[in-house]
Amino acid sequence: MKNYHQAPAAVVMIRPHHFCPNPQTAADNAFQISQRGLVDRDIKAKALAQVNAAADTLIRHGVRVMLFDDETRDTPDSVFPNNWFTTHEDGSVGIYPMYCENRRKERRDDILARLGREYRVKQTFDYARFESQGLFLEGTGAMVLDHVNRIAYAVKSKRMSDWLLNRFCRDFNYQAVAFHASDENNVDVYHTNVLMCIGTGFAVLGSELIKDEAERRRVVQNLQLGGREVIALTLEQIKQFAGNALELATAQGNILAISQTAFNSLKPGQISSIEKYVKIVPLDVSTIELAGGSIRCMLAGIHLPRKSESLAG
Repeated sequence: MKNYHQAPAAVVMIRPHHFCPNPQTAADNAFQISQRGLVDRDIKAKALAQVNAAADTLIRHGVRVMLFDDETRDTPDSVFPNNWFTTHEDGSVGIYPMYCENRRKERRDDILARLGREYRVKQTFDYARFESQGLFLEGTGAMVLDHVNRIAYAVKSKRMSDWLLNRFCRDFNYQAVAFHASDENNVDVYHTNVLMCIGTGFAVLGSELIKDEAERRRVVQNLQLGGREVIALTLEQIKQFAGNALELATAQGNILAISQTAFNSLKPGQISSIEKYVKIVPLDVSTIELAGGSIRCMLAGIHLPRKSESLAG
């Protein structure tokens, strides 16, 4: 049986040249913020600078970053590529259906082609056609994957079809754990990855947003049975994107990419608990966060084996 790794050593990032909060996603993304009086030119420049700085920092820490530019004006959320594709250690790639129409334009053949040139891609599961049936599953926004124990955690929302979640789990050999989560106004959490992050030895979870006790217990117990120390986050910390983080593998040890906003919301005890497992690397993506996503959304993990590696094992 293959031993899977939780943390990727490489990521895809997108440099947006015309970034702005997406008006099509505002209806169900409670994390999206008004532009606070900033003019479009300032937002675009700051967003591009923050992506460049975040990529440079990750590279300095030993993460392989595959950067692509988006110079179009049609895809305001393209900085969040983790929603439209996933990659997996067995050589599989998933392509996903997107809820908002302008987000469907983010799917790019050139990104998939470069992955195919540098990594071993064995098969591709393309679910994008289900958009025409009103079925959506927005990648590792809609799902937070426990790669080691093969569990796909997913909050029920407009952006996650139960039928497609089960189809994904069948195709990729995961078990589905779907649950409800909402804020203090009973607004559904739009993406699972703002609520939780699963690392190799720990998980952070906004457990108080899972109102149903049985569902909350199931999520927590599954994480614990999977060998994770569960670190609880408050609603206020979730609003500061403390759940939207990603563990990455480097030769010097694993790191946790997290936004500066999120890091500032953590308590000393939570930081100490996380630092037992990883080095925390805060990244300033405050302008990107106006769009309702943070650093984890900006990182599409590359789990594929390099062409020099074997798919066996």
